[in-house]
Amino acid sequence: MTKKMIKTVLGLTCLMGTLTCAPKPDKKLNILFLFADDQRYGTIGALGGAEVQTPHLDQLVQQGTAFTNTYIMGSQSPAVCAPSRAMLMTGRHVFHIDPQGTTIDSAHQTIGQLLLASGYHTFGTGKWHNGKPSFARSFDHGGKIMFGGMSSHYRIPIHDFQTSGEYGKPYLLEDQHSTEVYADEAIRFLDTYNSDNPFFMYVAFQAPHDPRQVPAEFWGKYDEDQLSIPPNFLPAHPFNNGEMKVRDELVTGFPRQETEIRKNLRAYYALISHLDHHVGRVISALKKRGLYENTIIIFAADNGLAVGQHGLMGKQNLYEHSIKVPMVWSGPGIKSQQISDASVYLNDIFPTLCELLGKEKPSSVDAKSFASILAGKQDVVHDATFHIYKNTQRAVRKGDWKLIRYMVNGVSTTQLFNLREDPWEIDNLAEDRRYQDTVAALNNRLAALMSAYGDEVDLEKADWGVSQHGGEWADEFRNRPAELKAMMDLTIGYEVWEK
Repeated sequence: MTKKMIKTVLGLTCLMGTLTCAPKPDKKLNILFLFADDQRYGTIGALGGAEVQTPHLDQLVQQGTAFTNTYIMGSQSPAVCAPSRAMLMTGRHVFHIDPQGTTIDSAHQTIGQLLLASGYHTFGTGKWHNGKPSFARSFDHGGKIMFGGMSSHYRIPIHDFQTSGEYGKPYLLEDQHSTEVYADEAIRFLDTYNSDNPFFMYVAFQAPHDPRQVPAEFWGKYDEDQLSIPPNFLPAHPFNNGEMKVRDELVTGFPRQETEIRKNLRAYYALISHLDHHVGRVISALKKRGLYENTIIIFAADNGLAVGQHGLMGKQNLYEHSIKVPMVWSGPGIKSQQISDASVYLNDIFPTLCELLGKEKPSSVDAKSFASILAGKQDVVHDATFHIYKNTQRAVRKGDWKLIRYMVNGVSTTQLFNLREDPWEIDNLAEDRRYQDTVAALNNRLAALMSAYGDEVDLEKADWGVSQHGGEWADEFRNRPAELKAMMDLTIGYEVWEK
């Protein structure tokens, strides 16, 4: 395990590897949590996203600690974002939440609930995919909220925050991009905040999730002819992974065409640059109010996205592009200009905040704190990470090696990748005689993790001893026809919007 100090990317003059100034002992820290939707790792300029323009996130990287191996555990549902967000908010693992992630058990304390009980004011705006009751008990302040998985960025089914916690039917907010809407709500809260109590702000953007409706100004920042096709681009995935025609895979045609992938990448990157612009606005408002020096800022995302890699477009898989997300922390007590390659889970954020703020971790929380990494004192939290997708895919990463197992319609497939030498996961070594000991060791580690987490799958049994969730993915929405129709109506690759 190594730690690397990043080079100055913005011409800032500051000491390498120093801790930012700690607050006065009697002053509680504020928390600003900025959360993106479907933004994969490698889409921040300062963290290897050479083609993506993110000056404000680059500055956040420069001033704090960035993680290069932040993972989600996976999902038992095609709507990967819902379980991911439920795990984030509760610190629980993938088999200890509602399998669909669309509700949070009242016995599972959320980050917002803990901080409310600790004297914080909690503010939420943006996407909330885990049910109205869990939102109501997590926040005592809020802005505009989209309860659900996705919508048009310019026609958003919105609820205004209600102190009563009662939310009826939404109204349609039109003609303003969702990213701007939620940034405006965050800035409004900061501009009017006048309490002596600390705050926790959760700003959950809908971008860069599709539909890729891009403001023309940001579309114009990119030229698709100059964008690189990823090295692992394929016209089609080489085998059936169990989720080949899920809705996310339908945003462009089959087989995949490089011209279409470049246009989708252009829109994806433009949405990220647009989000970065509004992240900068929120941070500027924080500074304007004199709150910046006493605020921990977190930027992360709920899951990644393929956008053409491995012949896929969505996130219903266990490749790095879909399970690895960006995560950056900045603020008091957090080491600056540090990049950590420690493997952590997104849901480790909850216990990390507990430790940083001196709060006891609730008994309902499963995850582990990485606060010692933020302080520059420790390298390892998890020696291996475990990942699932429904009952058809399982994976383990340990060190440089990653093993993915599939069981689809009785057909077993195994992939082995050396991520240090092959970060794009192109060269499958599973059948190479030289690596059979590695395959065996990782299979054993995977089985041990599955047992530890209470996974019902048994890799030694036919069909892994479980239902393979057969049928079309849309069957999972058979009791929610309106939601299914809305999702399919938005199955478009990209659109450019003029103001």
